[in-house]
Amino acid sequence: MRVGIVAAPQPLGGDISVAARLQEIGRLTEELGFAGLWITDSIGRTMVSLDPLALLGAVAPVTSTIELGTCVLQKPLRHPVELAHRVMSLDVLSEGRLRLGIGAGSTEADFLAVQADYGSRFKVLPRNLELMRRAWRGDAVFGPTVIPWLGHEQGPPLFLGAWASPRWIKFAAKHCQGWMGSGIYSTIDEVAIGVRKFHAAGDGRIILANVFTDLRPDAVPHPLVAKAKINLVCDSGEARDRLARIADSGVDDVLLFSPFDDPAQLEQIRKLMPGA
Repeated sequence: MRVGIVAAPQPLGGDISVAARLQEIGRLTEELGFAGLWITDSIGRTMVSLDPLALLGAVAPVTSTIELGTCVLQKPLRHPVELAHRVMSLDVLSEGRLRLGIGAGSTEADFLAVQADYGSRFKVLPRNLELMRRAWRGDAVFGPTVIPWLGHEQGPPLFLGAWASPRWIKFAAKHCQGWMGSGIYSTIDEVAIGVRKFHAAGDGRIILANVFTDLRPDAVPHPLVAKAKINLVCDSGEARDRLARIADSGVDDVLLFSPFDDPAQLEQIRKLMPGA
């Protein structure tokens, strides 16, 4: 099982800029041997947030081997052709390292902020994914063609972010490069069931995203930790055991949500991995 890192940029005190800290985390993620750096997506919630594609664009120049991904980008909030153009731009800048975790969204506030229809999000998602693929190929989707960048006509690998719904797991197996489950809303047993459903429906990569991780004894947990059904907010010994149980569920990757205010946590998290 590969391990990636999730970062959620937030305002920092002192003289450290968000850009400098994000790039520091990106470099450490690569230097310590993690598989990739992933960014979450939100717009209208009661916390400050920044665009995940723009943030990954800041990390691309200071890294060269790790994957850069979204977990997950809420597709119904954006126009499919405009989003396809921005995604293609980042895929070119990252030299093909972009991995697009994409989903229908689950928080109504984000939809209200941009006047999108929350109730139709599940109907919109499959059609808009196809429209994005057509835009990448250079088809005239709504009018003039968006000329594709040579070598990027297929777009980046797509991972459908969804809970353990049989419908969406099957869709991920048939129409995407993989399924992205949630460490917040799924138990280990539910993830293992989803893994079996995915393999029964097709082939691809299974990623468990957003597993909150904080090994500090005096940690101030993220507000969502209380809801999270899978987390590594504990001491190192217990975290190592929980990570082993995640691996036993059959996922190919786990994405650990590391504190943005403490990059040193990455070295401690690295020690949890087999062979460290």
